Amino acid sequence: MDARQQILDWIEADRDKLVGFFSDFLAKPSANPPGDTSQAAGFVAEYLRAEGIDCRIIAPQAKMPNILAVTDGTGPGRHLVFNGHIDVFPVGEDEQWTHQPWSGDIADDAVWGRGASDMKCGTSASVLAYIYLTRLRDHWPGKLVLTAVSDEETGGEWGTRFLLDNHAEDCIGDCVLNAEPSGLSSIRFAEKGTLRLTFHINTPGAHGAYPHRSANANRIAASLIADLDHLNDMAVPMPAEMAEYLAQPEVRACMDTVMGAGAADVALRVTASVGVVHGGLKVNMMPGHCRIEVDIRLPFGVDRTDVLAEITDILKSYPEATLEVQEAASNPASASDPKHPMMSILKRVIAEHSTHRPEAIAGIGATDCKFFRYKGVPSFVYGPSPETMSMPDEHVPIDDFLHVLRTHALAAYDYLTAEAIG
Repeated sequence: MDARQQILDWIEADRDKLVGFFSDFLAKPSANPPGDTSQAAGFVAEYLRAEGIDCRIIAPQAKMPNILAVTDGTGPGRHLVFNGHIDVFPVGEDEQWTHQPWSGDIADDAVWGRGASDMKCGTSASVLAYIYLTRLRDHWPGKLVLTAVSDEETGGEWGTRFLLDNHAEDCIGDCVLNAEPSGLSSIRFAEKGTLRLTFHINTPGAHGAYPHRSANANRIAASLIADLDHLNDMAVPMPAEMAEYLAQPEVRACMDTVMGAGAADVALRVTASVGVVHGGLKVNMMPGHCRIEVDIRLPFGVDRTDVLAEITDILKSYPEATLEVQEAASNPASASDPKHPMMSILKRVIAEHSTHRPEAIAGIGATDCKFFRYKGVPSFVYGPSPETMSMPDEHVPIDDFLHVLRTHALAAYDYLTAEAIG
């Protein structure tokens, strides 16, 4: 039996079952926050066990269980890790959906629901590829691991980072495949860093008709927000090798195609986005407190200390404001070698089974691959389009889902069975 062809035959024969898994997974709410992924994680664990696969539930937070499964091949060899997350963005009260966010509807040749793109399509692909390769364990050497985690959207402290720190023997391998939304025409080998901050503005507060009695915390917050916008203009001393790579016309074009016009420029600079502003209790009360939460993305060459130094200068004009760093969600930029053998394997497999010819690019969003890269493990992302992630009517075309599954399953098999990689 040709194992690669067997994988392709299984995917074709199981098409309805595979799409059904993806749909049912989407129908299990797992918004984070609030972070209760028990139902969705339980669904995945039950499915694995029904396929005869042992898996461990590791839950440093009771309502945020992680799934860890390990398969050994025929003998010593490479150690490959599939990594994906179960938690997804929450759904806003005012969002208008054609298909309900927790429906998992199958319609118009797509699967619909919150987390379809980010990243239940990708995690489904990892789980199903793991099942197929486990069936073929007599055909490959080495070790294959599945990590499906429940704390990616809020920083990863109780998800991938916890597994790497506490289950290193299984989770720190030779290479990682992740199926976060990359777009089918790109493979991501790097990503910007994050710095997430909370500002608190405190004043005495007063009746709205008595502005002479207190400064308005919301007005101070508005001025501070305007000044924080200057962070977008910070100088970026990017390492020459990375700058030269990201300046290549084909790389820039790919980034703009996959992530939207302007993405190639955004990858090169600091960006500051005010995600939360909360102040005031009643229209005729002068607010005495306002909270601002800011998401800052760090390109290569910019350290958090550089940004915090700029912010310290800004805050000199705002004695009413204090700053708190959200440590669990703040991490530096990370990169793997774009010439790693897994990159060439992925490109070859994709070319064999589709019309896509992906470029290796850096992502402007964050994934759990950063935690593996910090441990020295080359990590690569190939998944569906990011176009609808976190938006109403988030969805993934069925053909794209099956393409991602096919790519990950074949690339994993080829990596495990390839000649020794130096």
